[in-house]
Amino acid sequence: MEAQAEQQFRILVVEDEAGIQELVRVNLARQGYEARCASSTEAAAALLAEWQPHLLLLDWMLPGESGLDWCRRLRRQEMTRHLPIVLLTARGEEGDRVRGLDYGADDYISKPFSIKELLARIKALLRRSYPEGEQAVIAAGPLRLDQKSHRVHANGSEVRLGPTEFRLLRFLMLHPERVFSRETLLDRVWGQQVYVEERTVDVHIRRLRKALEPFGCEDYIETVRGAGYRLRSQAPQLQDEADGASS
Repeated sequence: MEAQAEQQFRILVVEDEAGIQELVRVNLARQGYEARCASSTEAAAALLAEWQPHLLLLDWMLPGESGLDWCRRLRRQEMTRHLPIVLLTARGEEGDRVRGLDYGADDYISKPFSIKELLARIKALLRRSYPEGEQAVIAAGPLRLDQKSHRVHANGSEVRLGPTEFRLLRFLMLHPERVFSRETLLDRVWGQQVYVEERTVDVHIRRLRKALEPFGCEDYIETVRGAGYRLRSQAPQLQDEADGASS
């Protein structure tokens, strides 16, 4: 009996090798996903605008524009800024993995690959990107995060965040006042299969604070020395006063 995805996710596969394209499409369909395929970024761009997939499975080496360059362009466009992207490629060196992630890919898998591993990574990324059973809008102090539209507002003004900063803030807002180590954040925000250094968390925390700074909300992201990071659920000065009163 074929497995069924928890909901009907649409996945766009951009791969120029017909055999791999068909293998992936068939297995995605068996899992209950709706899959369409394209052999170039030009063909994929039309499908992307018309079909609006939930996830993009993108080959690095494509005729014409490379998948890597297209990935970077997609991250600069409002409509696709937060689109989950898995990069599929024969380039398996660590430097290539880092480059792919730096260009905006959420995950990376090398050819030849296990179809079971690919499906597991797709499922994990969809679960992180489209959490079920949670409220559409979550709030902490002046921060409002809409999980459906992928928009963040601080004191009523929109905050422009990159895809990783958005996922990081969402995770912290879903678990206010809890302290998370760098290792835990890497596991829960980046995923177990993405191999990056723990200091990567520090870089994205700094970017997140910088984005929140113009709205006076940077101190909501707190560093807990020797432990990790947490999100304050109320204004830092009020919380400090409350902590002092209870001590």
